[in-house]
Amino acid sequence: MSNQAQPAGFTHEKVETSNFLMIVLILLVVAIGGLVEIVPLFFQKSTTVAIEGVKPYGALQLAGRDIYLREGCYNCHSQMIRPFRAETLRYGHYSVAGESVYDHPFQWGSKRTGPDLARVGGKYSDEWHRIHLNNPRDVVPESNMPAYPWLEKTPADDATIAAHMKALRVAGVPYTDEQIAKAPAEVKGKTEMDALVAYLQSLGLALK
Repeated sequence: MSNQAQPAGFTHEKVETSNFLMIVLILLVVAIGGLVEIVPLFFQKSTTVAIEGVKPYGALQLAGRDIYLREGCYNCHSQMIRPFRAETLRYGHYSVAGESVYDHPFQWGSKRTGPDLARVGGKYSDEWHRIHLNNPRDVVPESNMPAYPWLEKTPADDATIAAHMKALRVAGVPYTDEQIAKAPAEVKGKTEMDALVAYLQSLGLALK
């Protein structure tokens, strides 16, 4: 009985026995699947157009957002309320993509060491936030959040805020030349505490 020649090219056995080929094919499938899911989002109005009431951050708020990212606040706090009853009863209206079109990067996430901050704007007074940031246990005795007392003494960065806004304009945030020109003056003389409180007080107001 003569041996029949095996067909050339991909075979099930060849794929299974070659680690390199298996990795390449897996990456190819994942890349195609990701593109199919992600690319349409760039063309959907619900993910690219700001909802009514959402405006680009002011200069001081934007400086505060930079401090929020620098200090790693996102490691313990998300800014995404899921559409479940338990979530909305505690935090308010569930998060929608149109709230975050001016965020680069957006601060959605799932980490909940501390409460969600998607609707924290206006929930507490500026003074409450200052006390909380200086020593969280003065207002929340059971808090395990670290204190940030240096923010009260550190001047906010007014030198780079205009360049930051110009970069965001390239990314699609509709800052005007006038807003960019006035930005340094709006931040000058303010502390990092002022900036961070301004940012926190701006979160989630559109869907209150």
